[in-house]
Amino acid sequence: MMRGPGTARLLARALSASAAREGLAVAVEERGARPWYSATFSGYRHAFTLTTTPAGAVADRWLATIGTLDVPLPGALLADLSVTGAATRRGECCVKVEALTVACA
Repeated sequence: MMRGPGTARLLARALSASAAREGLAVAVEERGARPWYSATFSGYRHAFTLTTTPAGAVADRWLATIGTLDVPLPGALLADLSVTGAATRRGECCVKVEALTVACA
């Protein structure tokens, strides 16, 4: 049994910390997780909505690097992290992000 924050919470914290290092404020909303299976692995597909402030070149550069973010997850491996949609409104950038985590044996 895992103690402490769950995988989704750790991913949300890592996204917030990464944005802060770039001078961005980000609100992360967990949109859910669903089980994922392959022939040899199991894990979860996580969905998040991020709202970054301010929108613009800094946010665009940060979003372009999300896929390279290294996030240590106890009992799991971050297999994929990607932006699946983005829109700018009222000076904020609203972003949909999906992550795939794989359970470690």
